[in-house]
Amino acid sequence: MNLLESMIVAFSMYSKIPMPQIQWNKKNMRFALCFFPVVGLAVGAFVFLWGTVSELLPFGTAFRTAVFLMIPVLITGGIHLDGLLDTADALSSWQTKERRLEILKDSHAGAFAIIVCCAYFVFSFGIWSEVRQEALGVLAVGFVLSRALSGFGIASFQCAKNSGLAAAFADGADKKKCRVVLVIETAAAVALMIRMNFFLGICAAASALLVFAACRKLSYSRFGGITGDTQGFFLQICEMVMALAVIIGDHIWF
Repeated sequence: MNLLESMIVAFSMYSKIPMPQIQWNKKNMRFALCFFPVVGLAVGAFVFLWGTVSELLPFGTAFRTAVFLMIPVLITGGIHLDGLLDTADALSSWQTKERRLEILKDSHAGAFAIIVCCAYFVFSFGIWSEVRQEALGVLAVGFVLSRALSGFGIASFQCAKNSGLAAAFADGADKKKCRVVLVIETAAAVALMIRMNFFLGICAAASALLVFAACRKLSYSRFGGITGDTQGFFLQICEMVMALAVIIGDHIWF
């Protein structure tokens, strides 16, 4: 029962998929991070389904690509995109570490957030417009991998502050067991990617791990640790870079 409630907590926090109303407590938050990648499974399933169905329908590339980009936003409610934009504002401020953390909490979108948002979607549109059906399965699993790595970061890395989303989930988690489960989920996602397509799976997994290491270093150097926003930043950049690596690999290999 606690595991089911942990899954409900994860979906309630990280998605807009309707869930039963339950009270969050220490018991049902212990393993909520373990179900974070399952939210990615839902996103990936819809992306793969749309990619498969749209191939059979008379839609142009622009509409097909636009739906690809909207699926994660609609399912997650844009929670990770919000983290990307808040982090972009904070990084672009060139203020002290303390001031950057304050900017992360500011609900107003600055000029840099708007610029980054536009650039992110334009670049992502270009990337996803190049995605072939052969690469779609690998990218669909990528939504699981990015969340498994993000969850592992929350369970493992130092938080920049004692309050906020990342701190709440880190404090409530059984960190040791969550790390084990998240490592298994990461390995399973990578193995499935490689099984689908060896070369493209390697491209996706390697790029995801590089972004993971780079974002950890960035979070520690600029913020003194991770926050919910910096993890959202990581997740969005990770998914974009994975898609870029896959289409480059697809064009080189094939």
